[in-house]
Amino acid sequence: MARMDLSRFPRRRYSAGPTPLEPLPRFSAALAAQCPGGRGPEVWVKRDDQLGLFPGGNKTRKLEFLVADALASGADTLITCGAPQSNHCRITLSSAVKEGLHCRFVIEERVPHSFREDASGNHFLFRLMGVESLRVVPAGTDMTAEMQREVDALASEGRRGYAIPGGGSNAIGGLGYVSCVQELMAQTAEMGVRFDQVVVGSGSSGTHGGMLAGVLGFSWDVVLTGIGVSRDPDLQVPLVQQEAQCVHDLLGTGVTVPVEAVRCVGGYWQPKYSVPNARMVEAVQMLARTEGVLLDPVYTGKIMAGLIGLARDGHFRDGERVLFMHTGGLPGMFAYQRELLGEVTVAP
Repeated sequence: MARMDLSRFPRRRYSAGPTPLEPLPRFSAALAAQCPGGRGPEVWVKRDDQLGLFPGGNKTRKLEFLVADALASGADTLITCGAPQSNHCRITLSSAVKEGLHCRFVIEERVPHSFREDASGNHFLFRLMGVESLRVVPAGTDMTAEMQREVDALASEGRRGYAIPGGGSNAIGGLGYVSCVQELMAQTAEMGVRFDQVVVGSGSSGTHGGMLAGVLGFSWDVVLTGIGVSRDPDLQVPLVQQEAQCVHDLLGTGVTVPVEAVRCVGGYWQPKYSVPNARMVEAVQMLARTEGVLLDPVYTGKIMAGLIGLARDGHFRDGERVLFMHTGGLPGMFAYQRELLGEVTVAP
């Protein structure tokens, strides 16, 4: 346990305190009515959409450690990558502005013709907050190599760049969600609340893998399940296992992360990453209209669709307390308004 001490690592602080833990009674009741026997789980939400760096989201936790490492290295520019409406890029830019650093993006157009210079949502915020440069590359491009090109270009000008992987998903970034597990354990102890299961998104693997590293390292007695947003379990499980293992290797705990500890669910992200589907729209509308809590169409909407699907299939016991990790993404909603309102047809 001593080696799980995160104070050994430099860290910036971008949030005022723990994010709220809130019950969702009206949502839980509406969900139960659709479950076997009319009974379902008691769903709560961890409001990581209220983390610091406008307007919040899970990448803030990772960036507290990543930006601290960048500053320690003497960097003057943060470089990262993502899709055209990347939440990670937006929060990375926000951290750069806060620290007085420059910021550059390499944007991967994973869906042909999805990048628009006049787009709303996160792309508008990229422009408003003053990203130094934004270069678009086609799907399948080696993003690590492209970010290194930016580092090399800066070096030729006498500047120092710091490349942050997509989603902030490496061992240093994963420390942010080890910290989140610490926070959750302290909150639940103080509130006298026990969770049976935790549902989190699983994409670039940093959040899921970091949480898994924390769950194993602190022996937190919960079942952690990741809902895939871009891959099904055969491809996602190895990524999450690798991320969790890298975090433990960085911490020097000696823990070996078994593949059996990685629980992933697929089938809710199709037809493609970031492309809307009907189950996502239903989930976004259901939570908005029962609790006034907003989800985004690319990540949390599909993750909640997975939780709803699992509940309807009887995966959760009657009254089981399930925590949904809300990882943010609010600006992305405004790039998908007609889809979320049901005004256009989306994939099943």
